[in-house]
Amino acid sequence: MDAEARWDPEMLAVQKAYEQEAAKHPPVTLTPPLDSHRKVHQTLNNTLGVGEPKMADSAERWIWTRGRRVFCRVHRPRTDRPLPAVVYMHGGGWVWASVDTHDRLTREYAAGGEVAMVVIDYALAPETKFPGAIEECVAMVRHIAEHGSDWGLDPHRIGVAGDSSGGNLALATALYLRDHGGPALKGLMTAYPVCDNDFTRSSYRDYGNGFKLTVEGMKAYWNAYLPHDADRTHPLAAPLRANLAGLPPTLIQLAELDPLRSEGEELARRLTGAGVACDLQVYPGMIHGFVRATNGVARAREAMQHAGAWLRRTMA
Repeated sequence: MDAEARWDPEMLAVQKAYEQEAAKHPPVTLTPPLDSHRKVHQTLNNTLGVGEPKMADSAERWIWTRGRRVFCRVHRPRTDRPLPAVVYMHGGGWVWASVDTHDRLTREYAAGGEVAMVVIDYALAPETKFPGAIEECVAMVRHIAEHGSDWGLDPHRIGVAGDSSGGNLALATALYLRDHGGPALKGLMTAYPVCDNDFTRSSYRDYGNGFKLTVEGMKAYWNAYLPHDADRTHPLAAPLRANLAGLPPTLIQLAELDPLRSEGEELARRLTGAGVACDLQVYPGMIHGFVRATNGVARAREAMQHAGAWLRRTMA
């Protein structure tokens, strides 16, 4: 069967439109220096970051950690009371994307979940390698726990979230906080997270070519973020290799036609086996990255609605 015949028609239309626009620009590759490639990637993906909903307040904030000033954007759907805070780590293979490319997505989470989304502009690979980004995400969570009230946030209700490589960072952040003095998290939300570097899993075989994200692409991202093989067995790099007991309630949303699907499903099994409350959703006909396609894809809107309801329950 032709690969595209398995796609949801709306998802395919969105991807075709993206590819038509991308054809007007130079190819985006992991060829250093990355500045020009990041500029094109940002231009193409910024279109996914605009649109409704509007926030009561969106503020730009900074914290100091690892010798630099780390930027974040704080979206609050209401300002009449302190809101639970969810620190969000954007996807992009640890290499691409930004607060801007994921702006609409995180505003949608904020509105649907009645939470504040704190979207962190963590340092990208290959310039910053493992575990630098994790250290910045941990620092952001701890800053909110200590100073969140200054930002209109409830410092006692904090969660973490992310998509793809950002889901990997969210998992790593939760594991680190569990093992190194907290703070305790209320919830962990992930969309198609990177959980391991085993490229022999069934979904890599089934969907590793012809469905946007490829096996070779994932190998390149791992090489950029973790160039040393020894680091790839570390549980903060590959959370499936970690003891998952004691993590907060977790939502996992996966795409059917995604090379990362198998490891996401294994993560759900491992979390449940470790006694963690886990909500797993797999969306038919979807490809990696689908949650940002809410403007054109009904199943992306369905995933957003489910995530909003989960956030309202979990972060209350």
